Amino acid sequence: MDHWKQTIERANALFAEGNWVDAREHYLRALALAQILFERWSNPDEAVAAFVVSHHNLADLHLKLRQPEESAEYLCAAHEHLLHAVADSHLSVALRQAALRHSDRTYTELLGFIAVHGEYPRTASLLGGAMGQPSRHTGAHSRYGVH
Repeated sequence: MDHWKQTIERANALFAEGNWVDAREHYLRALALAQILFERWSNPDEAVAAFVVSHHNLADLHLKLRQPEESAEYLCAAHEHLLHAVADSHLSVALRQAALRHSDRTYTELLGFIAVHGEYPRTASLLGGAMGQPSRHTGAHSRYGVH
């Protein structure tokens, strides 16, 4: 967790400075760590939060770069992974429950993105044109190290 936190904090600092290329590199490193450690992190809630934050920060960065379709890809990837995790009986119950809690946030972020930037192929595919559809997800989400 410490290495992920240091990486995401460095990325956030670079983002704040407007150093998009280096920020993206650090966000990608943080995402890689979160993906590798997703099932191995001692605290499932922190594992899922790190995974979500890494994706959402990359989505925010791509919005700054005026690449909304790339943002949509990261938002969808996070949400889709959590949905798969919830359904994966091979994962621990605690990790599945954490994924369910955090999926509420990823769903909300996707809907907010669509409201502002419109639908893209992946958002439409994942949510089935969900702008008028109710959420199937409930729960809380806490973000760690978000810029």
